[in-house]
Amino acid sequence: MLQLRPLDEVVSIQMQLEESVSPVVLVVIFHVVPEDEDALLKAWEADANWMKKQPGFISNQLHRGIGESCVFLNYTVWESVAHFREAFINPQFQSGFPAYPSSAVASLHLFRKLAVPNICGA
Repeated sequence: MLQLRPLDEVVSIQMQLEESVSPVVLVVIFHVVPEDEDALLKAWEADANWMKKQPGFISNQLHRGIGESCVFLNYTVWESVAHFREAFINPQFQSGFPAYPSSAVASLHLFRKLAVPNICGA
């Protein structure tokens, strides 16, 4: 079963789900023991295939830490917090959590893009 832990101890994902922001990037950091890597990837793939069919989904990418790391970073672009919220709280999506290995821990957080002069645009 997937364990959820906050990425930010002050602003939880539940608090973020109440915001009205568009667009947003969901970042999920997964930790898993090496022997559970294949099970994590299989469960993540099923979730990603379900999510990409949801309204407001834009794109998704998964990365793995280099070397012998079993830390994974997933980021998904959504049209809005509202779109992500509807997908995330859907019982069909949450029913996939038991497919994750018991060592899997996920920390998720929503972000919005910032403009920094002469470096990145909005």
